[in-house]
Amino acid sequence: MVRELILTDRFKKSFSKFVKKHPKLKSNIYKTLELMKEDVYSQFLSTHKLSGRLSVMRACSCGYDCRIIFSIEKPSDSTNEVIMLIDIGTHEEVY
Repeated sequence: MVRELILTDRFKKSFSKFVKKHPKLKSNIYKTLELMKEDVYSQFLSTHKLSGRLSVMRACSCGYDCRIIFSIEKPSDSTNEVIMLIDIGTHEEVY
């Protein structure tokens, strides 16, 4: 199932800041986003549910210390699920 990615304003801002600090990871992040659309549960992403205040969200890895926080939602006006990209950054920045 191919899912649509929806980038929140927070994700866009975090992405810009993260890529400025870590420009070498930019292509890896784009590859991760493409893989998320195709198979968000791919073993290469290490997708997992979060706990605590982020318990309704999931996270995946896009490099050594790069995490993407997201949720999978099903809009009422659609039969397809979408991936809402919430945040991106190092483990320390996003949790």
